[in-house]
Amino acid sequence: MKFNAVGVVGVGIQLLALAIFRTGFKLNYLLATFLAVETTILHNFIWHERWTWADRTKSRSGVVLRLVRFNMANGLISLAGNLGLMWVFVSHFQLHYIVANLIAIIVCSIVNFVVSDRLVFRSSIL
Repeated sequence: MKFNAVGVVGVGIQLLALAIFRTGFKLNYLLATFLAVETTILHNFIWHERWTWADRTKSRSGVVLRLVRFNMANGLISLAGNLGLMWVFVSHFQLHYIVANLIAIIVCSIVNFVVSDRLVFRSSIL
């Protein structure tokens, strides 16, 4: 439930950031998506670190390693997934970039939960 709560807030942040980068800064929808996703990755990491998996992150000494793992795992999934899906949905299916991004977020968040639970915030190193 905590993962989902962070994710819901993250969805709002990502969509808002996307709209700002796209319309406010007039960036290409793929560049705007990249920046919005990275903004959300950092937001989500902070909340997962402090709340979702706080019981697994008692030691602050590993925070940098967890951030690197989170960005390598969830970041790679989110960036590649969002950019790839956005390109398909906007370029080929002519969906509005916000609708396309919402679909991409849903798809990527399922994969990200599994990766976060099993790799990034695992309770012990295998």
